[in-house]
Order: sequence, then structure tokens, then C-alpha cells
Amino acid sequence: MDFRTPIQIPRSDIPITHSSQLLLLGSCFSGHIGGQLMLHKFRVEVNPFGFLYNPLSISRSIRRLLSAVPFTEAELVFHNGLYHSFMHHGQFSDIGKSGCLRKISDRFESAADAIRTTTLFLITFGTAHAYRWKESGEIVGNCHQIPADRFLPVRLSVNEIVEDWIEVIGSLKEENPGVRFLFTVSPVRHWKDGAHGNQLSKSILHLAIDSLQQCFPDDVRYFPAYELMMDELRDYRFYGSDMMHPSPLAVEYIWERFSETFFSEETRKVNAEWSQIRNGLDHRPLHPGTESFHIFKAQLLQKLELFAARHPEISCEEEKNLLQLK
Repeated sequence: MDFRTPIQIPRSDIPITHSSQLLLLGSCFSGHIGGQLMLHKFRVEVNPFGFLYNPLSISRSIRRLLSAVPFTEAELVFHNGLYHSFMHHGQFSDIGKSGCLRKISDRFESAADAIRTTTLFLITFGTAHAYRWKESGEIVGNCHQIPADRFLPVRLSVNEIVEDWIEVIGSLKEENPGVRFLFTVSPVRHWKDGAHGNQLSKSILHLAIDSLQQCFPDDVRYFPAYELMMDELRDYRFYGSDMMHPSPLAVEYIWERFSETFFSEETRKVNAEWSQIRNGLDHRPLHPGTESFHIFKAQLLQKLELFAARHPEISCEEEKNLLQLK
């Protein structure tokens, strides 16, 4: 007897390898998958603006990366002792303008350099609910706890999202005709919108992605992270303490299904091989000065060098340097 409703996911026709250039944008679920990709040594940029939740803020960030126009002091707002950017998550905020801009530019420059060579965009939509800054009318990526009466809450429509993203995808394909797009809907519920409001919001996102798949049948795909969480992992043991976010166990399961969908057998073997090396790199000895630890380090360095020689598309220089410093 099966006590689950398994989601059948066919093997994708968009393979992800360690030679792929990936850019992830969107909600915290992008951070979860992006973190796993980084751990497994994929070439990836993850959320260079921090977590973004509504589709128009995500598309705006892509336009800004394509323009490569740096951020300026005039674009910052000051509230509660910190300078903020409405296009960025609070992790970029700072007590000084220069500090805020430095955090922004560090991530912005590398992502702007990477965007034209990106082969696959992984986009996670979190909510169709958004907020307009009344002073300018712009949709903001984060309100930074500024009083609500200075914003206009809106619920984006399917047509708004689709029209906006048709334009963005077209711009990206002009720069790189071979680029592909993988969309997901975040399984994290936005409970402040209410149970019914959350369902309406997620439905809008699903319909918008489905329309984009119809508009770009060769280039747009969908991964059912939302369905995996809602249908396969329906027990609260798969949620964090807030009962909203996936637990580490749930993230690991969704990562396994993601791997089955997009990685070849060869790529999965490389991941397994790297995981063994990473476990060795993470090892913290009780007695680092012993002969046995020096032998362990030498053997690990040899494994690392052999791995790097077999897989020249994977950079291991940082790990080699760290190991030599231990």
C-alpha cells in the first residue's frame, strides 16, 4: 500500500552539466537549490539581488543586469538607521551609503558579467502579490519595514506577468539565442495573504508560467517543486518550525528529484565523487598536528588534484589553497 501521491517527472530535455552557466533568481527556494548547486561545484550565480518574490521584481533585476548600469546613492532610501535599495533584499542594507553600494556592486558586477553567457536561467516565482512605492509607482522587491501606508498593495494578473516576461525572454534571447529557462513556483506559502489569497496568488503564477511555456515551447520548462511539497511531502515533519518553509529533509528530497530530472548519470557520478572530497575538506581534526592528519591531508590533496585533472571544467583552486593552509 502506498501512502503517498507520487509526482511523475519525466527526464528533462534541458541537461544541466558542470559546463553549464546558471543564473538563479527569485524566492528563498532559489537559494535552496542554488546552495546545492554551489556545493556540487556547478558554475552558478545565485540571487545577486537577494531574495525576490514577485515576477515583476525578478524581471526588473534581469533588465538591470542586461543594462549593466551601476547603482547610485540616489537610488537608496534611508529608514530605521539603514540605507536600503528597493531592488534588493535587506542583506544588502547598511548603516552607510558606501557600505550599501559596495555590497550591491560586489554581486551586481559578477552577475552582469555572467548574464550574457548564462545558458540556463532558473526562476522561482514566490507570490503574485506586490507593492508599489507611492512616490514613484515602481514595484519594489522589498519594503524594508517602511510603513505600509507609503505603498500600494497590488495583485499582479496573469497577463501582466506574461507580457512582461515575453519581453524579458526576448531581450535575453537577442543576447544569447541558445539560452533556456526553467521556472518553478515556490512551495513556501505566503500566509499573510490569507489561505485563499495564497491559493489565488500561486494559481496566477502557475497560469503565467504555463502561458510562457506555450509562447516559448522550445525554451521554457517547468519543474514541479510546488507540487512535490504539496502532494508528496504533505506531512508537517517536512516543514520548518514556522510550518511554512521546507525543512532540510524536504529540501534534500526535492534536490534528489531535481537531480534525477536534469543530471545525466555521468553528472551524478561527478557529484558523488565531489561529495566525498567535500566531506574530507569539511573534516575538523581533534589533533591537527599529528602525523596521521598530515597523511590524510596529502591523500586528500592528491584526490583533489586527480579530480581537477579529470574535470577541467570544474575549478578547484580555492579548495587546493584552503587545504594547503590547514
